[in-house]
Amino acid sequence: MTNKLSQKKIPISIALDPTLESEEIKQASFFNKGRLLLISALAVFIAAAASVIAKGLIYLINFITHISFYGNFTISAVSPADNHLGIWVIVIPAIGGLIVGLMAFYGSKAIRGHGIPEAMEQILTNQSKIKPTITYLKPISSAISIGTGGPFGAEGPIIATGGALGSTIGQLLKITPHERKILLTAGAAAGMAAIFGSPIAAIFLAIELLLFEFSPRSIIPVSLACITGAAGHYLFFGQEPVFATGHLIDTPSNIALAGYSIIGIIIGLLSVLVTKIVYFIEDSFEKIPIHWMWWPAIGGLAVGIIGYFAPRTLGVGYNNITDVLTGSLPMQIVLSLCLFKFLSWAIALGSGTSGGTLAPLLTIGGAVGALFGQLAIDLFPSVGITIPLAALVGMSAMFAGASRAFVTSIIFALESTGQTKALVPLLATCSASYIISFFLMENTIMTEKISRKGVKAPTSYEPDILEKINVEQVMDKNSLVFSTDNTTEEVIHWLEKEPEYKENYFIISTAEGEYKGILSASNLFSKHHSKHTPIGTLVRRKNISINEDDSLRSAVELMAKENVDVLPVLSSHDNSISGTLSYKNILSSYKHSMNEHQKNNAVISLKRRSLKILIRGQQIIRNIKSKIED
Repeated sequence: MTNKLSQKKIPISIALDPTLESEEIKQASFFNKGRLLLISALAVFIAAAASVIAKGLIYLINFITHISFYGNFTISAVSPADNHLGIWVIVIPAIGGLIVGLMAFYGSKAIRGHGIPEAMEQILTNQSKIKPTITYLKPISSAISIGTGGPFGAEGPIIATGGALGSTIGQLLKITPHERKILLTAGAAAGMAAIFGSPIAAIFLAIELLLFEFSPRSIIPVSLACITGAAGHYLFFGQEPVFATGHLIDTPSNIALAGYSIIGIIIGLLSVLVTKIVYFIEDSFEKIPIHWMWWPAIGGLAVGIIGYFAPRTLGVGYNNITDVLTGSLPMQIVLSLCLFKFLSWAIALGSGTSGGTLAPLLTIGGAVGALFGQLAIDLFPSVGITIPLAALVGMSAMFAGASRAFVTSIIFALESTGQTKALVPLLATCSASYIISFFLMENTIMTEKISRKGVKAPTSYEPDILEKINVEQVMDKNSLVFSTDNTTEEVIHWLEKEPEYKENYFIISTAEGEYKGILSASNLFSKHHSKHTPIGTLVRRKNISINEDDSLRSAVELMAKENVDVLPVLSSHDNSISGTLSYKNILSSYKHSMNEHQKNNAVISLKRRSLKILIRGQQIIRNIKSKIED
């Protein structure tokens, strides 16, 4: 005798083997930790290789600089600003731009630009797959561009090269796209740590611009890579801060802190203007009626002309940053460096040559900070503003406003200079610059290019909604459960009369309440079964389930793994069925999250509280009167 179909109330006892599920979870957890160790080991290897590449890139830049401006064959450190070529200096950057254009045309167009936006695009759209040729084409093209006078830093190319190396190794091995993203990011962050000796800033750069997440599976490999990159920096470049100012900066007064905050606001406005001008120049090159291969040569010609009048704008210019931070440059030179370095860099970058953005932004921001610091000293000498600190907060605020890598900007300034007492003014100026940039600019200098291609970079790092909500909060407590004794004809006939139950999967149990599994709608409605076939015999799926106190994220992962859109929910007390969870329940959780951000309501009503106090006061007065009368 068949059981009648019914919508059963909960609970229904079931017979499951909980040890099987827990063993599977333990095995999966051990496997994931094993994978994490493997990825971490690969990240360390990539970081070590990136450190060697960083040193090699610096040698190559020095070598090309010597050949281009001095006719020497050596790799010692040298600045193109000290050349004696006269007007012939105009030609050198143009030749370098022509070579880069040819390399981009015949090698890979991906070597153009400053590296980070291109890496972001591959992470967001192409499963972190970068062409292996970028691993050697990017550093060579950048060395040629910078060595012939290009106004870029070495950090952009090495970040791009480290990322390309990590991506290439990730494509050679059998790993997931997410693991490949971690290796790409580890290589890029290690490159930054190797150049600047700033491992903590490199970690935050990875989080804010590449990973877009903060989790143990990504932070552990990236952190190890950054430690390795920093060790490489200490080995190859020494242990002194990259931008050593020669003296410690004193803690500023509150009045001086207000002055630095005003500088942050001004530089925030300038960071928006800088970004807009850079992309305006890039758009202008798009309108030139010649092939893009020639654009870097045109940009190089502009660099040469500017370099003839302002030699300090040529080349990497890390010494410019140090000189500005120490306050040793006359303000006329600082002003010249600020204007002409920006113009040279913006034109070169807009032309599509190969180079980075961090060093030019730091130079421009530091120069602007020093100029306004000097102005503040002249107008308000008693405030306590100093040129070194004004330059330091200026360079950090420019990077914070242009890239909106807020934490990276602050930590980088501390690590690269060793000025720990500058933390509060850095926080003030970077906050001001970041706020101005956020309200006035939709995209940043890092994301504008990919945004124009329809690629949207994440802008917030909020906790996963599905991780915050438990299954019990959204499950259906009145669940439809079919008995194993019901025939296919009975079930189909009942479903036809109940059109609201349009599910793809159904939960099956015995008449005694023993959970048997899940039956798919395609199997139920198949023409291959007799109409008298008990549906219990059609169950093919194993007893998959979820617990009440599990997160929705766990439920979604299980649904995706088993390819089902409904799960039985088990009580955490006695393993009885306490409800069901479907994809509709999960979608409702997003409505709950939207309400948190959009629904305005006051939890404490002052009006109601005032009314309660008034009523309570009246009651007390009446009680006092009654006692007096008595």
